[in-house]
Amino acid sequence: MKKVRKNQWSAWWFLGPALIGIALFSIFPIIRAFIMSFQSGSLISMHWTGLSNYKYVIHDPFFAKALQNTALYAFTVVPIGMIISLFIAWSLFKRIKHSKFFETLFFMPYVTSTIAIGIVFRYIFNGQYGLLNYILKFLHLGTPNWLDDPNMNMITVIIFGIWLSLAFNVVILMSALRGIDSQHYTIAKMYGANDSEMFFRITLPQIVPTLAFLLTVNLINAFKVYTQIYALFNGQAGIANSAMTAVYYIFNKFQIVGTPGIAMAATVLLFLVILVISFLQNKLLDKVGRR
Repeated sequence: MKKVRKNQWSAWWFLGPALIGIALFSIFPIIRAFIMSFQSGSLISMHWTGLSNYKYVIHDPFFAKALQNTALYAFTVVPIGMIISLFIAWSLFKRIKHSKFFETLFFMPYVTSTIAIGIVFRYIFNGQYGLLNYILKFLHLGTPNWLDDPNMNMITVIIFGIWLSLAFNVVILMSALRGIDSQHYTIAKMYGANDSEMFFRITLPQIVPTLAFLLTVNLINAFKVYTQIYALFNGQAGIANSAMTAVYYIFNKFQIVGTPGIAMAATVLLFLVILVISFLQNKLLDKVGRR
């Protein structure tokens, strides 16, 4: 018993610094943000105002638009990005030699600053001399004004978001594909199964847990989209705030307008939205996994 207690104390000594860091930089900010959501005024002189901040945010048309844009981004980027990532990972795994080299190549955007990549994409999406419009013009297609047309701003953000999501997804999916026993494919080939049958009957069922993990992580990250918009539109939320998202709304209210209470109320509401969506998604994936 003394040895067990000694080991427990040793474990707590090792865990202590990490737990203190989590408490200071994760738990305390959450509690502080929740308290601030019921207060008004500047950061140095806040006073209690009850639910007034929540009433303001709920009735603010800009917040409704921000949530709408965020939902559009999340429910477009996540499924399309997952499908493209799965296709790329399967192609690398089955058909392309030296797949580790290409896997490293795909992972490079993930470890590169989003701001830096956004600046590059700002030139690619430029309506006058951008590479994308040059290719579209060469193919005799339309050349929209990706960055200066409010009707195109969210489409631009979605395209950029899909491209950014590929890096992490492809690497994780490649790891999942390597974890499948190769004997399954050998036996399937002996019975004359083609690539399509092997994918849907062997590969896909085996990587369902990985897909569930990626869906959850990508959906949460998509609802927190901010850096991509800041980089593409040079610190703005698109033309006439046409690409305003929930996190950008929070940043604007906190940093630009100077109303931290309203910003924290919007933060709490966004947290609840993400929590509900994640819960529903996990329930749905559990039902799919049982079948």
